[in-house]
Amino acid sequence: MSKRSDIKGSDSAHIATYGLIYTEVLGWIDLGHAQGTDIRNLLRDIDSGERQGKEYYDVSYSQSMSEQVSNIKMGKFIKWRIKRGRTLLERRSIALAMMMSLTRKFEGLQASFPVSLVTDSGFSGEDLVSNLLGFYRVVSIPKPFAMLGVVSREKALKRWDHYGKIGSWKNESFRPLLFPDPDIFPNGRPYKGNLPNFMQTVRPWSDFRSGIVRIASADGSYIDKAKGGTLPYA
Repeated sequence: MSKRSDIKGSDSAHIATYGLIYTEVLGWIDLGHAQGTDIRNLLRDIDSGERQGKEYYDVSYSQSMSEQVSNIKMGKFIKWRIKRGRTLLERRSIALAMMMSLTRKFEGLQASFPVSLVTDSGFSGEDLVSNLLGFYRVVSIPKPFAMLGVVSREKALKRWDHYGKIGSWKNESFRPLLFPDPDIFPNGRPYKGNLPNFMQTVRPWSDFRSGIVRIASADGSYIDKAKGGTLPYA
């Protein structure tokens, strides 16, 4: 759940591992989501499967949230069965498809009752595009912020105060949700932008008829302790 106090400026974008920034190209970005750690781990697991020597190998991917008051972690996971022999581009395509598929399931969990009573994060305007940016920071451009038009903290705060908290604006697509500068467009409304070219170079895997990728678990859920849990997921 992003808060006003999380907002940072252009001077922090490259070094901060958490917080919220506003960019002219992608709108609000959650720096935690945009780290790409989950993608790095997922690609590592796919690479490991390729080295096992078996005809097929299973790969799991998950996303989770923690509720600190009750010390509970809950999340969603999927498991895909992949035929060994995938090229680098195919591995990235599969990883992207897994992330996009699960992200929608996880955001749906956050948006559902009763989870929505404690968080407004379900399909929050910055979440999906931040996850996608994290993917491309791993596979393409680790330091993309000079290309994204990060604004100062002062200008980002003005957008937050003018349009309200980003959790109130929902976005169920991976296209960015942009908020016009209120100093220039005082009557402006948020609108969908387009992804930059570098965030369109990998296509998510869609061939589920060839037998190369099979769905072992399409929509798994789990709940565990927020700290000290034993489940092998995020």
